[in-house]
Amino acid sequence: MRVGFAVPVSGPWATPQNMRRIAVRAEELGYDALWTFQRLLYPVGHPMGGTYRAVHDPLITLAHVSAVTSRIGLGVAVVNAYVQPVLLAKQLATLQTLSGGRVTAGLGLGWLPEEFEATGVDMARRGRRGEEFVQVLRKAWADDVVEHDGDFYRVPPAHIDPKPVPGPPRILLGGTAEVALRRAARLADGWVSSSREDLAAIAGRIGLIKDELAAGGRDADGFRFVCRGVTQVRAADEDRPLTGTYDKIRRDVDGLAAQGVTDVFHDLNFDREIPAAGAGEAMRRAEEALEALAP
Repeated sequence: MRVGFAVPVSGPWATPQNMRRIAVRAEELGYDALWTFQRLLYPVGHPMGGTYRAVHDPLITLAHVSAVTSRIGLGVAVVNAYVQPVLLAKQLATLQTLSGGRVTAGLGLGWLPEEFEATGVDMARRGRRGEEFVQVLRKAWADDVVEHDGDFYRVPPAHIDPKPVPGPPRILLGGTAEVALRRAARLADGWVSSSREDLAAIAGRIGLIKDELAAGGRDADGFRFVCRGVTQVRAADEDRPLTGTYDKIRRDVDGLAAQGVTDVFHDLNFDREIPAAGAGEAMRRAEEALEALAP
């Protein structure tokens, strides 16, 4: 089990100083990766909650913390496919090279209509768009002459250089529907769960993906099953996974490993007590959790 920790990207505690402090200490403590997430905008009056109200760009945040670390992985879970894939390919290739090959790129289809409207992308046929999106990324990272003429994207014959060094970032796909799980097995290097995932039932999703991998002749050993941990430290244990005392949370991590999860990262951005707390108190709690939950 690889254990990661999310960078502060949401709310008042997400300052440049706190990002750097968490990143440096996580690397010192032996965490596998630092993680971010994307929220492009927050529609006025939307009920999705405070975690999404003010969120820094995930890739620029990872570039920032990559400069103060040297070994720890850099993961985004997720960037949504309403951005332009050639531009994202260039950004990820640059981050991969500058960081020394530490990037894991999680991709999602997107679900918020206002974000599609704001980016000028049609929300229809998101699944097919996402598949073509991955095709364009992989071409941009591998082909000497990149050319694509698809239903959603067109790239004239062109050189898109430099290529990522030491190689392309790993791609994770999100999603919970059966079609999304099968898509991840066909196209990606791993699958990443959402903040709303029922972790008590995650074994079933992992089993479905493994069956699809086997049907496609792919080896499941190198496939990553990444769990975003909506980790909430509390004085008393609760029935919800990763919520309660530190001992309970560590037992829950072991339980996720037993269900087939290969990676878990603790994301305090999704604990509503953290973004709601003042920046100082939020960091006190985060640093305590960082130490207590270290691998």
